[in-house]
Amino acid sequence: MQNFPSKETLERLRKMYPAGTRVELVSMNDPYTKLVPGDRGTVEFVDAIGTIQVRWDCGSGLGVAYGEDVIRKL
Repeated sequence: MQNFPSKETLERLRKMYPAGTRVELVSMNDPYTKLVPGDRGTVEFVDAIGTIQVRWDCGSGLGVAYGEDVIRKL
């Protein structure tokens, strides 16, 4: 069962990663992605379940799952 973030956590994520924030992938828990640690992208928005939607420089639009994947701000 998925644990969705609280309203407070969503607000914190949206303040931490506003649209336009540049990020770098640290790790992603997805065996099928072609993204690798070090890939960079730009945050588009944080959705209702805390997924940080990123437009990756490589062209991917894969979101960063709250509690699963790790990114850092540049």
